[in-house]
Amino acid sequence: MKLFKRNPLMAAVLGCTLCLSVPAQAQDEGTDGQNTLPLTELRMFADVFDRIKQAYVEPVDDRDLLEDAIRGMLTGLDPHSAYLEPEAFESLQIHTSGEFGGLGIEVGLEDGFIKVIAPIDDTPAQRAGVRAGDMIIRLDDTPVQGMDLNEAIDLMRGEVGTPIRLTIMREGRDQPLEIKIVRDVIKVKSVRHELLEPGYGYLRISQFQSHTGEDTVAAIRSLAEEAPLKGLVLDLRNNPGGVLQAAVAVSDAFLTEGTIVYTEGRLPNSELRFNASSETVAPDTPLVVLINGGSASASEIVAGALQDHERALIMGTDSFGKGSVQTVLPLGQERAIKLTTARYFTPGGRSIQAQGIKPDLRVDEARLTLLEEEGRVKERDLAGHLENANGESTEQASASEGLLSRDFQLFEALNLLKAMQILQRNPAG
Repeated sequence: MKLFKRNPLMAAVLGCTLCLSVPAQAQDEGTDGQNTLPLTELRMFADVFDRIKQAYVEPVDDRDLLEDAIRGMLTGLDPHSAYLEPEAFESLQIHTSGEFGGLGIEVGLEDGFIKVIAPIDDTPAQRAGVRAGDMIIRLDDTPVQGMDLNEAIDLMRGEVGTPIRLTIMREGRDQPLEIKIVRDVIKVKSVRHELLEPGYGYLRISQFQSHTGEDTVAAIRSLAEEAPLKGLVLDLRNNPGGVLQAAVAVSDAFLTEGTIVYTEGRLPNSELRFNASSETVAPDTPLVVLINGGSASASEIVAGALQDHERALIMGTDSFGKGSVQTVLPLGQERAIKLTTARYFTPGGRSIQAQGIKPDLRVDEARLTLLEEEGRVKERDLAGHLENANGESTEQASASEGLLSRDFQLFEALNLLKAMQILQRNPAG
């Protein structure tokens, strides 16, 4: 069902495993052929390696030097390519399964500092007040500028129950802010749901894990059992991404046909296309998708697909803009490289890399103060007034008012779904 008209952009996340070809032989500079290796630079590398071995102030192990060289090669490519040593490789595998230790934040590197992409729902970081966009400048007393991302992550992890102090810079504040967080086991339930009001469902996906697709379908069915759905809010705010196949499955829950996402890269097997199936749990339910600057990767795949197919109206603020594919290539049993191998494209051919998904309706996060109607008397205030013949209560109105004070963007999404219902009942013409 097409509900809205759109204009262009794109998406990303970690998911598929691709193969990597290796040049068959080295050729000297000036020789034609794609497999050419620059022998001058290789000789320079060997020369630097030898000089470090001979002249550095302390003895250096050959293995350490070579691992540093590998790490440097990947770090120089882009912020998402990395060399995964045993601990980091294991952590990546645990992370996508939905249970790991730490603070509960998704982070990246920006201008030499650690940037919070998004705090994960119901974790120590979120409860302590960490926000998407915060720049971490110190971990306890250790400055992070120039620190390797994996090194910073290692510092943030630790024994459950131990505290850590984050010093952050936040937009709109002149002075650094210190936040103390106690480490805990992070068990992420990626999907939760509730009825905002009878007939209007709320579906929150905090990140995309291996079972997120089936959990989403189960949540929609559960909501529909409580009351026939007049509309649904899909909340992807501060969702840092996750597994590609989960993003495809969530999109497929609302689409009956067409492309969901496709990838393009240099390797033939990096060109993939994922299509919607006809079996769809919510093909016609009016849908509003909430995004913000913490919505990245798989979140952008879902928002971009639903936007291009005119299946949903996207509300909120611009998303993070991660439109690249990271492939995990194992190096033996304990190590791997995470390598950017392709770009994601939405069904309409949009790449959101470094741009993000732009919402159809921009609604900034805000806190509103309602004006009191002081001194105004209504019928129910008059002594001896007649009771309402239908016996209706004001519970629904008070619930909406509570939502307004708690989450302005969600309040606006609910209002939009109600307006769509009114328009469907009273079509123009």
